[in-house]
Amino acid sequence: MQHYNSSTLKYLLVVLCFLSVTLVHAQEPKEKNLKVNDTTKSGELLKQIGNGFFPTKVWNFDLRYLIKFNQYEGFRTGLGGITNEAFSEKFRIDSYLVYGFRDDSFKYKIGGGFRVNPDTKTWINISYIDDLKETGSSAFLTDSRSFSFFEPRLLNIDLFHKHITSAVSIEHEINPKLYTKAELAISNIRPTYDYNYVLDNKNYSGFETSTAKIALQWDPFNSTVQLEDGTTSINQGYPKFTLQYTKSFKDVFNADFNFSKLDFRTIHKIKLNKDSYTIGTLSAGIAHGDAPLTHLYHAYPNNITKETILQRFSVAGINSFETMYFNEFFSDRFSTLVIKHYVKPFAIAKRFNPQLVLVTRYAIGNMNNIERHQNVSFETLKHGYTESGFEINKLIFGFGLSATYRYGAYHLSREEDNIALKFTFNITL
Repeated sequence: MQHYNSSTLKYLLVVLCFLSVTLVHAQEPKEKNLKVNDTTKSGELLKQIGNGFFPTKVWNFDLRYLIKFNQYEGFRTGLGGITNEAFSEKFRIDSYLVYGFRDDSFKYKIGGGFRVNPDTKTWINISYIDDLKETGSSAFLTDSRSFSFFEPRLLNIDLFHKHITSAVSIEHEINPKLYTKAELAISNIRPTYDYNYVLDNKNYSGFETSTAKIALQWDPFNSTVQLEDGTTSINQGYPKFTLQYTKSFKDVFNADFNFSKLDFRTIHKIKLNKDSYTIGTLSAGIAHGDAPLTHLYHAYPNNITKETILQRFSVAGINSFETMYFNEFFSDRFSTLVIKHYVKPFAIAKRFNPQLVLVTRYAIGNMNNIERHQNVSFETLKHGYTESGFEINKLIFGFGLSATYRYGAYHLSREEDNIALKFTFNITL
């Protein structure tokens, strides 16, 4: 595998910055008084930004790569994106280059794809990625286009593994309500922390994997609406279902382990009236075989290990467990249920309508062969983990407050360690 030195990558990052300015300037109208469909264009721009892109003439910048922060990289910044239909309707380039200031390291993706069938939105994609992943995280292939203006869990994550992954994938829309994506990938994985996986009297501090994945996204209750301007919009219906199967093959391209994973998620929304509703998210996963910690499950923790409540004050996530400490629990099989009830906003003033949200979260899990995971300390969720609390959102500039309490089998002896007070952040374009 070819690697690039630091000076070369820094030069490429400067070039990308220059190109971004050039492309943004290129799309500006030549006549200052030109006003054609300003309202429509502004609406489309906001829609694109809401989806995580800033569009230019041929390239849509992906806002996910602009700036982030975590405990391993510190500040992480860079540029990336994907070509749009003005570049080509049959081919696309999908790449990024970022730099972490604390670990003084570049990460990047070189990728692209070509369209096989426009009617079924079938694409074949290839990619080469040199980057980090959070240990214990589990992502669905069909969630590849997810974006949030602010990702609070990232701030406190410190358990990462490096991976160099070459992959080929195919995505296909079976029908407007059923979408599938499959991927073949080979990865070289190196944890950034002290870890050994013991199997057959051999210690693995780094390893190779060769995996095949297939994911299905089924939205049976979505509906399509024709807008006045001739375009179509999708009304989101519930429940939604996502299923993914992963198989790792030992000795294929020198891979070290045999294991399989099955992941499932469903989201349901019950609308009580115009302004009040309840959302429930059920997630589950099971890993079978010789899976290292990097490929197992945490339960979306979002609490840092500090002495006092105020020292732990940070930003709450969406479906994360706010009182669960990072790296406290890992499982090879788990399930979580998050229920959030949104009360009708309080009409205090024209531009001040805070909203109360009642929250309950539950997680259960377990692990076989814990002794294989060396130099790390964690518990399982076999007794069931419970927390409840509330959020008061949209107090000022999208920010709010949350309070969560940990109780049940994993209640801690020191009372204040069971309490999490945090900011919330919600913004809608």
